[in-house]
Amino acid sequence: MDAFFYLVPVLMMAVIAFWGYRVLRRWLLIRSAWNSGLTAEARCLKTFTTVSEGMGEYSRVHTTIHHVYEFTTHDGRAIRFEEEDGPMTTVEGDFVTVHYTDGPNVVATAHGPGERIKQGAASLGLLAFLGVAFAFCVGFMVTFHQFSTDTSFPTP
Repeated sequence: MDAFFYLVPVLMMAVIAFWGYRVLRRWLLIRSAWNSGLTAEARCLKTFTTVSEGMGEYSRVHTTIHHVYEFTTHDGRAIRFEEEDGPMTTVEGDFVTVHYTDGPNVVATAHGPGERIKQGAASLGLLAFLGVAFAFCVGFMVTFHQFSTDTSFPTP
């Protein structure tokens, strides 16, 4: 039975660590595209939305807009990518400036460098929340271990 109180927090910590890794990796990739200095004119090929609903009868609905862009790199390669949460005023056929990295794995974004503060704050806030959740799991396991090994603590 004690293993349950260690296994569940460890699994939660693994999921939290994975989410943290994904958030940090995405932020670093976008930042590298902004810092590369490479830009191109991209055409919006498609826009679509996805809807996610919460659980329960009175839950909120969240709509996310997606854009599919295509551009040509400075060495002539055609790159197509999809990006979430772009401006709702960008429609199919519009041209936008994209920032991208050079190399075999091109990372591109149509979000402007002016959104660095917004993206950084969102990433930092999410990482802080995940850090608190991770620390809670560690604290829970330490506290449980102290109580489970304390012989003066009454157990049923």
